[in-house]
Amino acid sequence: MKTDYVEILHIVVSVITISIAFSLFSGQFWLILITLGLGFVLHELAHKFVAQGYGAIAYYRAWTFGLVLALVLAVVTGGGFVFAAPGAVMIHGPHLTRSQNGKIAIAGAMMNFFLALGFIMLGTLTQYRELAYWGAYINAFLGAFNLIPIYPLDGQKVKAWNPLWWSVAAVILFGLLISIMFNIIPLR
Repeated sequence: MKTDYVEILHIVVSVITISIAFSLFSGQFWLILITLGLGFVLHELAHKFVAQGYGAIAYYRAWTFGLVLALVLAVVTGGGFVFAAPGAVMIHGPHLTRSQNGKIAIAGAMMNFFLALGFIMLGTLTQYRELAYWGAYINAFLGAFNLIPIYPLDGQKVKAWNPLWWSVAAVILFGLLISIMFNIIPLR
């Protein structure tokens, strides 16, 4: 399989840009790079590999406007509000069914769910509590946010495929997010 250096460049630029945007005023660049970067990259790769498993052509492309918007909002709000739409996996597969599209869409959120669980385990088994908290929080947020059932988010495709699977995934991820936010799962 040939390496798509353009795709790698787009991923690296996206990860660095959103990490700068979210850490610009916090001084937590490395923490954000590890937690948000890992969650973002693996979320997108989950979409890509499931799509490829169905025989589709899939590759990540950055969205320049979304990256610039993230940086501008970070600067204008002093880091108080950052909206990041760094890019997406482009999927070309006219043969894909609604079911396959739904499964491709839910793969990203499920990746974030498992990453959040991994960070929770890290926080309970080690002293890396700050890393664990932010990793769990960011991944629960990414998964839950992407399940909002409006276009172009993944939730719209998941709900169109199977409302029950969408409901279960949304309840689990939003429940996990709330549990982390309100310290029901104590990581801090």
